[in-house]
Amino acid sequence: LRQTSGRWIGWPLIILLDTTMRSHQIALCIAPLLPSLWVLHSLLSSDLGSAIGGRNDTTVSPSPISTAATSVGAQLLLFMALGILGYVGTNRLIPSIKYYMLKRGISGKDLGKKGTPSENEDIPEALGIVPGAIFLICLIFCLIGFATNHPSKLLDLNSALLSICFMLFLGFTDDVLEWPWRYKLFLPSVASLPLLCCYEGSTSVVVPIPLRQLLMNEGSLTTLGRLLCHFVVVDQNADGSIVNLGLFYLVYMGLLAVFCTNAINIHAGINGLEVGQSYVIGCAVLFHNLIEIQARSIAWENHVFSAMILLSFLGVSLALLRHNWYPASVFVGDTYCYFAGMTFAVVGILGHFSKTLLLFFIPQVINFLWSTPQLFKRIPCPKHRLPKFNSQTGKMEPSRVLLKSGKKEIANMTLINLCLQMLGPMSEQNLCVALLAFQTLCCAFGLYVRYNLAQMVFD
Repeated sequence: LRQTSGRWIGWPLIILLDTTMRSHQIALCIAPLLPSLWVLHSLLSSDLGSAIGGRNDTTVSPSPISTAATSVGAQLLLFMALGILGYVGTNRLIPSIKYYMLKRGISGKDLGKKGTPSENEDIPEALGIVPGAIFLICLIFCLIGFATNHPSKLLDLNSALLSICFMLFLGFTDDVLEWPWRYKLFLPSVASLPLLCCYEGSTSVVVPIPLRQLLMNEGSLTTLGRLLCHFVVVDQNADGSIVNLGLFYLVYMGLLAVFCTNAINIHAGINGLEVGQSYVIGCAVLFHNLIEIQARSIAWENHVFSAMILLSFLGVSLALLRHNWYPASVFVGDTYCYFAGMTFAVVGILGHFSKTLLLFFIPQVINFLWSTPQLFKRIPCPKHRLPKFNSQTGKMEPSRVLLKSGKKEIANMTLINLCLQMLGPMSEQNLCVALLAFQTLCCAFGLYVRYNLAQMVFD
């Protein structure tokens, strides 16, 4: 393993070097993944090397840590291989499924190409079903290796399969039948029930140091602390540093599943953005998992579980991104958005880092908050709020909506239109790159908050 780990890690980079991909596309795909590959290489070189060295020394019996390191290293290499196979399978299957989608009339027009020769071209939709199906197949094969080493996690893996499969089915039916929004908000909650039923982690949260005096002062509960004790449990033995939310924490995780599935869906509308943002978030979460595995944190098994899911997810998403990048030959549809969102909810909930997960969704949170007046009908909300294409300049411009008074127009309140207002009109491809760069910076900031700023407000 020590001798071959470098070649295994190089496989994703070799696969990307395809003649159909341009240099900037290759750089865009590799850049978010490089930190994870670096940590993975370091993990395999150090831990596996010491484990193998211990085996060669017959005078010293291998320690449990060395044995676990070898097992985890072998598992990660297996999961990476499945991710590579998922990439290859998705990349080869999309052209075939694209033909069947067009044959069945599951297609649409690219509204961002109005005024161009390709405005009337039919583009197949709901191609998110391909990476979703390949991902489920990869995850089923992961049962073999993961369940053998972590039998206690078998229930988690089955619940993850059930939840993701449910959302994949919901997304595909939404692309075909166009469900009303009230169902889109309700059904993800139902899909998250298997996750919540098998959740065995803590329901407690650590209170930031500056806020603890609001709950306890000089060893006794304050007025606010006594009031909160009617709903939650304030740990007096910990001087108010820990609060057990109980049922409220489960409600939070259920809402997290709803947010993840819909946040990606509403931050969309241009070629490559849905898959691109999911890929960047997935790389950031994988990097977080590998750091925790390398540090041998208390919950390292949960992070191995998360890494297993994400390696297959990144493989199939990267293949889909090749076909969805500008100019897109396929549309991913709500199928992919729901599938990706539920995947992140699964790793966040069952990986026991649901609070950290939100740090990687900063652009999605900004987009949701900025869109609130339109989402709650305070301002008219058209069906499509994507930016409009100016055929004369060849650039995207903010789309506008007429207020209820009928006297004034404002730009649709999305992060995409806000970006165009701040940076000015730009091509669709450059707009997507700018938004993905912002996503990358926000994920980097989230990691900085998790591993640096958090130390200032938590013990």
